[in-house]
Amino acid sequence: MSRRRTYEIPGVDHGSAPIPMAARVGNLFQSSGISGRDPGNNELPEDGVAQVDFAFANARTLLDVAGVGLDEVVFLEVLLKDDSLRGDVNRHWLEWYPDEHDRPARHTTVRDLPGRLKMQLRIEAWTESTK
Repeated sequence: MSRRRTYEIPGVDHGSAPIPMAARVGNLFQSSGISGRDPGNNELPEDGVAQVDFAFANARTLLDVAGVGLDEVVFLEVLLKDDSLRGDVNRHWLEWYPDEHDRPARHTTVRDLPGRLKMQLRIEAWTESTK
């Protein structure tokens, strides 16, 4: 039996890619790219702000499914196709982590993304959860 556990976001998938949304071995939790797909229909909105909103909601759902708390996140990577979405990312970031002395590391990169993706998140966490 594998020590690895995998996790999914209900209603959201990677299309035809044969990869889980996240995996954990021991205390280490690592997500794949979390997109801004609408979990109600698995569609990617055209609007970048909606993608940011759904991506953070999807990330929170994934953490909940895996039993990982926001306080266990040690790194958040943000990929943006358009830097104008940075303010919307920061809005969610500050909702998640209002205390400037208690935030995980974060790195934001502006780069081309495939298809209609305007942004994507990736999370690393160290957790004591056994879920």
